[in-house]
Amino acid sequence: MGGRGFRNASPETEVGIGLGIGIRRMDSSKAKSFKEMIVWKKSYQLVLEIYKRIASFSRSEIYGLAQQMRRAAISIPSNTAEGYGRRHKAEYKQFMSMAYGSLSELETQYLLSIDLNYIKADSTVENIFKEIGAMLYQMINPKNEE
Repeated sequence: MGGRGFRNASPETEVGIGLGIGIRRMDSSKAKSFKEMIVWKKSYQLVLEIYKRIASFSRSEIYGLAQQMRRAAISIPSNTAEGYGRRHKAEYKQFMSMAYGSLSELETQYLLSIDLNYIKADSTVENIFKEIGAMLYQMINPKNEE
């Protein structure tokens, strides 16, 4: 399984690459809606990509790995949205942490599905994993936090 971990570079170096944003602009304080958050948009896109990929899973996996992947994928934008709606910093961070945990869970399931030959590795999905992971990491661990 070797070098298939998608978060090898430090999150600080990956944040903002190709996103047109700076590291300090990723928090939700300037967004008028959770739908304006780049991390929410990317995680929503990831859900759509995962659903497309698992459509090819065998019928025997509909209630197994495929269902687990759907749940983990959906929880990333859901927790991001819920975190946006919480106005206390600790609650916000808690929901971003849950989204990050779901991302890790989904990445593990994605790797399993590749190793089980259910799907092929896909650079689009892997790049989205990296981008979301870097953004959530920075939102949970901001550099400018007092």
